[in-house]
Amino acid sequence: MPDDTSPASFVKQLIIWSLSMHFLTEVYKYNRFKMVSQMDHRVNESGTLHTCGPYCLGPLTFHTGAVGHKITLTQWARCAERDCHTFRHGLVFSSRPVRVGEKVHLRVDYKLHHWAGALRIGFTTVPPSHGSLTDMAIPNLTKTPGYWAAPVPEIHALTGDHLKFWVTSKGNLEYKGQDGQKHRLLMGVDLSKPLWAMIDVYGQTCIVVLLGSEKKCLFGTRKSCPIPAPPLASSRDQCSCCINRRSRSSQKNLTSPGRLEDDQGHWLSSTDYWTDAFNPVEECAVCMYRVACVTLCCGHQCLCRPCAKRVSKDFGTCPLCRQPLK
Repeated sequence: MPDDTSPASFVKQLIIWSLSMHFLTEVYKYNRFKMVSQMDHRVNESGTLHTCGPYCLGPLTFHTGAVGHKITLTQWARCAERDCHTFRHGLVFSSRPVRVGEKVHLRVDYKLHHWAGALRIGFTTVPPSHGSLTDMAIPNLTKTPGYWAAPVPEIHALTGDHLKFWVTSKGNLEYKGQDGQKHRLLMGVDLSKPLWAMIDVYGQTCIVVLLGSEKKCLFGTRKSCPIPAPPLASSRDQCSCCINRRSRSSQKNLTSPGRLEDDQGHWLSSTDYWTDAFNPVEECAVCMYRVACVTLCCGHQCLCRPCAKRVSKDFGTCPLCRQPLK
């Protein structure tokens, strides 16, 4: 009998370890595919049903029932514009509570120089539709329990600037500006209740656009799915967290109606339902190691070409939202 340090024993242990890792990997893939295949239903502020996968945070817009007196919401409640003849009455809130660590992404679209100060950002535990709208977040709301807000430096609120803000697990309000640096604005946010994001389109800031949100998790990044603008809307578009990147240039691969051939000679069903997308950044939801480069009819870019062919043949539905593919 060879001892535990012999080459034969080492090879045997290595084989056992490899088989165990392979088994655990297959179990993980199966469980993840089951999780991703489950449909998640959410009701948005307008009362309509939204269908989304488990990697989506849900739609995120400005709250249409709690808007400052001088604010106009456009682009399906994703753009907030304040009357430039005043520097106040520019309060807006998120349409739903945001999670701890969920980074809200804004863009400043217009700035005037004849006012002092810029936008203020923060959070509140008071449901926007139940709270009172004042003319300014600071100091009118911040002196009231349940509201936290702080001003963004003017240098980080120029026209075209992007910024993200969030609350940490320690209750700190932080943001990242155009310079890419993380800044802490205040501490002591109450995490025991749901939190709504709060933005005061104040002073020099006249227009802000809500670009969505994201939250890092153990196996990737979850993102919100803003409601698409009217020109991009479709009866098949249930979720835009993976924005529909259909390209008409892919039609040059058509050889017969309803069939599309990819670069490797694989046939996919109907170009109305399958197209190649540019700049893929996500891994395949099935195999989890190839790049997800196929966009489905529902707008989800979640499969690589080999898995897309298999899912289309064996299941016929999107693994995220269960929309039919044929």
